[in-house]
Amino acid sequence: MTILKPKIGAVFPQTEIGNDPDGINQYVTAVESMGYDHILIYDHVLGASTANRPNWKGAYRLEDSFHEVMVLFGYISAITTKIELATGILVLPQRDTALVAKQAAELDILSNGRLRLGVGIGWNDVEFEALNSEFTNRGARIEEQVSLLRELWTNELVTFKGKWHDLDDVGINPLPPQSPIPIWFGGAANAVMQRIGKMGDGWIYPGYSPFPDIQSKTMLDSIKNSANQANRSISQIGIEKILSESEKPKEGWSDAGSLWMEYGATHLSINTMGANLTSINGHLDALESFINEIIQ
Repeated sequence: MTILKPKIGAVFPQTEIGNDPDGINQYVTAVESMGYDHILIYDHVLGASTANRPNWKGAYRLEDSFHEVMVLFGYISAITTKIELATGILVLPQRDTALVAKQAAELDILSNGRLRLGVGIGWNDVEFEALNSEFTNRGARIEEQVSLLRELWTNELVTFKGKWHDLDDVGINPLPPQSPIPIWFGGAANAVMQRIGKMGDGWIYPGYSPFPDIQSKTMLDSIKNSANQANRSISQIGIEKILSESEKPKEGWSDAGSLWMEYGATHLSINTMGANLTSINGHLDALESFINEIIQ
């Protein structure tokens, strides 16, 4: 079996990079100059205060800074020339589908076809409530949203009648260079695996272990089975594993990277948040070490 070199990505350190545009510029341009293939950005619109939520178990809180991903990518597209821009993931069901289609098309235009839209259903019911979006049916809605996005990106005129969307002879203009923009799904639930196999261009898997495990294999098998049922091949579906600098093996990333490539990963990304890195240069040093270990 031939193992192809994976695409290497850097997870933008949303909660730790700060609010200085010069710092963001320094980080992004350095990542591109290191040879990274893509920048992946996490998404949240609102943070919840835990003052009156004593049982809060969410990963993020009001105190955690998050730059708005679509606007941020507009800026990044102007200061880079070749690096891919990947949302990882955009919480799609809490957004208006037609507006996302328009924003994504514009980003694809401004970046000369460098956008990859990673989407997911989200976990924060507080955020959904505040954005006036239904939380309980978000899994069912995202499939219809993805179908509509692809219609809007590939047709000048769209009529679409679904359970949650009703469009009559409308379209976005201009259309994106990519026809359609790739859509990857993030998550680990079985319903997500079924969705990826049926209609996804790829899978973004955060996971927890730096090495493939039984759970990872089970999820990949589920994607393969779903793809077969949809008359698709697993070779049509990308696999992106996000590794965490905070879980870096003592021997480094080389062995873990090789095992994920054998497992079938087409993309490997490194998340440097949560690793006690106190400066932008600290994040960049970790990124330089990671890419050197993976591509050696």
